[in-house]
Amino acid sequence: MRLAILDDYQSVARDYAPWEQLAADGVEAAFFDRPFKDGDDAVASLGRFDIIIAMRERTAFGRDVLAQLPGLKLLVTTGMANQSIDLRAAEELGVAVCGTGGSPTAAPELTWGLLLSLARSIPLEDRRLRDGRWQSTVGFELAGKTLGVLGLGKIGRRVTAYGQAFGMNVIAWSPNLTDEAAASAGVRKVSKEALFRESDVVSVHVRLSERSRGVVGEEELRLLGPAGVLVNTARGPLVDEDALIRGLKEGWLGGAALDVYDLEPLPAGHRLLSAPRTVLTPHLGYVTQQSYREFYGGAFGAVQAWLRGTPVRLLTGVSR
Repeated sequence: MRLAILDDYQSVARDYAPWEQLAADGVEAAFFDRPFKDGDDAVASLGRFDIIIAMRERTAFGRDVLAQLPGLKLLVTTGMANQSIDLRAAEELGVAVCGTGGSPTAAPELTWGLLLSLARSIPLEDRRLRDGRWQSTVGFELAGKTLGVLGLGKIGRRVTAYGQAFGMNVIAWSPNLTDEAAASAGVRKVSKEALFRESDVVSVHVRLSERSRGVVGEEELRLLGPAGVLVNTARGPLVDEDALIRGLKEGWLGGAALDVYDLEPLPAGHRLLSAPRTVLTPHLGYVTQQSYREFYGGAFGAVQAWLRGTPVRLLTGVSR
């Protein structure tokens, strides 16, 4: 059998699991360290593989791609949810899909790092210091400001705690948020409109679905205003990217700290790269040593379990 380990951008997957042990089960592993250009490129590259390990949502496995991989028997995604895999199609095509564990702290910590970087212009000051310039910006403090958390799940709750530790007033909204859940996190539940109108900073932490796509549009960004900041470490399509860029360039939005985008990897020359008052990172939310141990170690274990006929963390009804 042949195993493909995809999107190993840092060329470190070999270090996080004992892949060589799979040779005893007749499995030959291959590592891919570059993204595919498109679905056709993925199909052309993966047609000979029986097992594929996908790193988060870096490669999409829609019905069109899965249907052209007749030899595929097992698809492992890192994490337990992957919007880029058509689970229904996989099940219909007889492809078992398994998940892995992950780190609960990686994404919240990056969220706060991005916010601090934007508030104090850390990346810009770093570049200018290296160019010989000393103090060229005036930052703002977080203490006393209002943090709006859009989505009070596991990540949103951690970000809430960080905000409270920094002396921020925290409010929250999501479509299904209850007064009890908000109170248990020590925050005030507000309407969506109030979240953007009252907040100095809004941090996005809802899951992407057809219902949540574009949940932050021009109306919400205008409410946030010329002094307001948006932080998005969830998924790019949750925010109207065109409206976001217009707001930054026209000055009716104060700033944005982003780790996720509509199109990833973000192509050279993209308009966000030249947008003012931004801090941008290349979807690093889950890219930590701890996460990779969970992801690659879990994926290795999922392959072993499937080979032995006892699959773990199945996301489809197909087991073998």
